[in-house]
Amino acid sequence: MTQTIAPRVRTLVLLILAVAGALLAGAAPASAHAALTGSDPAQGAVVDTAPSQVSLTFSEPIAVGDDSVRVLDPKGERVDKGDPANPSGTTYSVRLVSGLPDGTYTVAYQVVSADSHPVAGAFTFSIGAPSETTVSVSAQGSDDGLVGWLYGFGRYVSYAGFVVLAGGAAFVLACWAPGARVRAVQRLVVSGWLALTAATLGLLMLRGSYTTSGKVGDVFDLELLGDVLQTKTGAALVSRLLLLAAAALFIAVLFGAYARTADAVEPDRDAEDDGGGPDKRDLTFGLALGGTVVAAGLAASWAMSEHASQGLQAGVAMPVDVVHLLAVAAWLGGLTALLVALYRAPVETPVGRDAVRRFSRLAFGSVVTLAVTGVYQSWRQLGSWSAFTDTRYGQLLLVKIALVAVMVAVAFLSRRWTQRLADARVSEAAEEAERTEATERVEEAVRAEEAERAEEAVRAEEAVRVKATVRAKEAVRAEATERAEEEKQPAGTAPAEASGTSEVPGASMAVEPPKASDASDAEKAEAGQDSVRAAQLARQRAAAEAARQKRLRDADPNRFGLRRSVLAEAGVAVVLLAVTTVLTQTEPGRTEQDARAATAASSSASATGQGSGAVSLTMPFDTGGKSGKGVVSIDLDPAQAGDNALHVYVEGPDGTPVDVPEVKIALTLAAQNIGPLPVAPDHVTTGHWSASRVQIPMAGDWKVEVTVRTSDIDQVTVSKNAQIG
Repeated sequence: MTQTIAPRVRTLVLLILAVAGALLAGAAPASAHAALTGSDPAQGAVVDTAPSQVSLTFSEPIAVGDDSVRVLDPKGERVDKGDPANPSGTTYSVRLVSGLPDGTYTVAYQVVSADSHPVAGAFTFSIGAPSETTVSVSAQGSDDGLVGWLYGFGRYVSYAGFVVLAGGAAFVLACWAPGARVRAVQRLVVSGWLALTAATLGLLMLRGSYTTSGKVGDVFDLELLGDVLQTKTGAALVSRLLLLAAAALFIAVLFGAYARTADAVEPDRDAEDDGGGPDKRDLTFGLALGGTVVAAGLAASWAMSEHASQGLQAGVAMPVDVVHLLAVAAWLGGLTALLVALYRAPVETPVGRDAVRRFSRLAFGSVVTLAVTGVYQSWRQLGSWSAFTDTRYGQLLLVKIALVAVMVAVAFLSRRWTQRLADARVSEAAEEAERTEATERVEEAVRAEEAERAEEAVRAEEAVRVKATVRAKEAVRAEATERAEEEKQPAGTAPAEASGTSEVPGASMAVEPPKASDASDAEKAEAGQDSVRAAQLARQRAAAEAARQKRLRDADPNRFGLRRSVLAEAGVAVVLLAVTTVLTQTEPGRTEQDARAATAASSSASATGQGSGAVSLTMPFDTGGKSGKGVVSIDLDPAQAGDNALHVYVEGPDGTPVDVPEVKIALTLAAQNIGPLPVAPDHVTTGHWSASRVQIPMAGDWKVEVTVRTSDIDQVTVSKNAQIG
């Protein structure tokens, strides 16, 4: 049966890897997690006079470099000067040279979002009137091409290595202590460590090129590597390498000192009886505590540099993300270790029903933890039910949920096979007792036969001794008789008869019986040959019994069914891990919807005349509470020093006007230390507030802050800069 299983296993593994590869190859390489939500001048806008700067507003903080924002004239020449500045919030600006002629200008940006992913894009605006331009706005981002693909693949390998390393070690410590002595399990855990270490080093080398040029030649640029080490992502990767050094020590103790104390004779005894002596319990506790700390540290290296570190409730999201990753590792990594144990464990150390039951309980707790933490993460990244179907992130999340549901269903089948295996254990024990009894009967018969042979040898030796004694006595009696007759003969015949009778003693001495020692030596030699044959027979019987037990174990339908169900779970887990990797590289649904809402609000304002003022600002907001998402638009007319009219419009994610309990405005001119100047607009109608005679004392780059309160405790402040005068 095992000969037919192996090709199926290889085929299924190849199919699973092909599906995972297709998912990774078909995914957009590291989609941006920060979105451009506004610009000044706006995309496609036509302005009468040349602006002094270009401002870009993103959905979250970004990291900018010297060439992060470039402005190109119609001939492709740069017209920006100086490094990008961050005047306020998530708005970044770059100054332009003076005296720009009319025509169409291209703004190209390439930055890194706060959750470590590169963001690239371009748009145009025109001065005076649109014109032809030689600049393409669809330039390839740094995360496209070979470097982007390698970086995405490295992320997948790092996740897989962490899952196998942490989950495999947890399986040995919590479920199957004899597994520490199984070479296949040792190779699995060590392979996870090697994969995670190699992937982390690769990501560290690729990071500089991935976030800048995207060229393969820049992978080994030491200057870029130095810049990476100064970033949050670089620090996270270096800390991961340091933790992997501690993990190497943990593995050495697990498969060294701990393996020597593991009980390989009774793999199915109860968990409460598996503690061993005090030394083993102390070692197990130390490994469990140390391993948990190292695994949590490794998980934190992702949580502190990616999605969880930015956005709403980052202080809560990061520990939740750590717990989520640990639960994933315990479930999927433990499942992989169980699969290896079922297929590769030696016959003298089989994985028993109690080990499977312990893992079943561990997996159940992990699934519950994943459900709780996953619900929180979904709410945080999506923010609305519509984002499940309207955004790529939501669609991938639905696929992930479906795969988890399939895994849970297959796990239920595995639990049924485990129960059947436990039920069959009773009959198997009875059969084993019968086999043991039969073996004992055979051994008893062999011992009885050997004893009988020894007894026969003793009897034969005794018979030889008796015969020799009888012959000796007969010879003595014959000699005495002859002497008596001799004395009765006449004197003349005495010499002749004496000479004749003198041969009798000699003859009797010549017929000497065989010695008893010779017979004893022969019997001992025969007994030695019998013992050698018995030892050879015992070894042959032991080998045959081991082979028979392995055949029975492989042919056991319950164990065979458990193997198939666990293999199916592992297959789904590989695809699930690929989807999770793609999900971490996809723009969150909340961010995507905010960017869409900002664009829709800007278009709506133009269509309804809201944007008739000299300055129009559109800012998405999210207070984090119920109905806390929306877009606020500010119109300031004429946007000059002196009196101005200010209008505030608040819309929901679908573009419809909504009322909120409070809206406050503050104006600040940081260059002159003026402000903040508060403005309290009056409510006009649904979603509309206004204030007249708003005094702006002087021209300059003013910061406009809007505070929106959607409930008694939920409020947020968003801001943008506006050029006044």
